[in-house]
Amino acid sequence: MLQPTLAKGPAKPSTPVGSAPIDKAWERDLRSGRISIDMTIDLHGHYLAGAHTALSRALDRATAMGARVVLVIAGKVRGPDEAPRGAIRRELATWLAHSHHASRILAVRNAHPRHGGAGALYVVLRKAERS
Repeated sequence: MLQPTLAKGPAKPSTPVGSAPIDKAWERDLRSGRISIDMTIDLHGHYLAGAHTALSRALDRATAMGARVVLVIAGKVRGPDEAPRGAIRRELATWLAHSHHASRILAVRNAHPRHGGAGALYVVLRKAERS
């Protein structure tokens, strides 16, 4: 007896932006905090919309100047028992994945404690294409 075929659900999402493997030396330097940061953006004190705009503008500037590593300071995500904070940090991955910069982002990693730890991210940009 033939079994009915079930319709497949939605296709699995592609690899999230910046989660692809990168060079071992880059990974080692990011994990150890021995990385040269080209630009820092601090999103503390912004509301969500303002933080989103500030992030986009900072990535525009970073791209224009040929930066490779941007440190994004957003604050830590709080647990469910704590004050409702950390909304910017929670939204960062979505903002990066849906931005016009997504194709330029090589990696997104948690920052080393000396650079903000769980309250910050490294955004590693691809090398600029030469014309």
